[in-house]
Amino acid sequence: MVKEAATDLITNPFVPFPATLKSAIELTSDVKLFTLELDNPADEFDYKPGQFAFVSAYGVGESPFGLTSVPYRKEGLQFAVRKVGTVTTALHQLEPGAKTGVRGPFGNFFPLDDYRGKNIIIIGGGIGFAPLRPVIRTVLDNRSDYGDVIIINGARTPGDLCFSPEFDEWSRCPCTNLVLTVDAADVSWNGRVALVPAVVADLKPSPQNSVAIICGPPIMIRFTLTEMKKLGFEDDQIVTTLEGKMKCGLGKCFRCNVGEKYVCRDGPVFTFAQISRFIEQF
Repeated sequence: MVKEAATDLITNPFVPFPATLKSAIELTSDVKLFTLELDNPADEFDYKPGQFAFVSAYGVGESPFGLTSVPYRKEGLQFAVRKVGTVTTALHQLEPGAKTGVRGPFGNFFPLDDYRGKNIIIIGGGIGFAPLRPVIRTVLDNRSDYGDVIIINGARTPGDLCFSPEFDEWSRCPCTNLVLTVDAADVSWNGRVALVPAVVADLKPSPQNSVAIICGPPIMIRFTLTEMKKLGFEDDQIVTTLEGKMKCGLGKCFRCNVGEKYVCRDGPVFTFAQISRFIEQF
């Protein structure tokens, strides 16, 4: 079962922790990986894969983003931010040393302890791969705790594949199959050219003792789910995160509902058994 959302925040959940931008690395033409460090080391910010936080561009606003780091690596708080609106544009304009704020963490998380001993299938598309990065890091850093791992990462073009500097590290791990695919190739691309659901249909991952974790554009999720069901995966073997539907983060504005579920209160991580009746809302 997916864990319940954490609601007991030590500090006022509406007040962000002051933080400093340590680095902003370009992952694609419109996505940057931001590393933030809290200004007060005493501030407690413990989190797990799948949780999210709000990042502030002072004077402009704040937006929710999934945490793409893992706390035990002590690399700072990391977020993959795609430039799509006012707040994200303001964040992309920040230089290292700029002051910002972080509010959270919020939500539940991927119950990776419950998946120990199982085969893990990780399927992502575009910026939707960002919340899957901490899942990959946790699983591969504790490789002997899990079965076979398949990572399917799709994007529109080769230049849109996030986290490409880490692909060699992932593919070198034992019993780990990294599969990259793009919708349209360029002259340098020698890999697959196919949509993610077609790759799933081609690879035919087994549902036996397996968990599939999916995140990406709604249309990708919908057709990937269809292929997974054809392969025999049950709804409780398929997990996703709906962090893109986040609003206030506290279940107060009632704008992130999926049926009777509220993403920030009950999620953002759900099995499809929990939300299958409302899949048309994706």
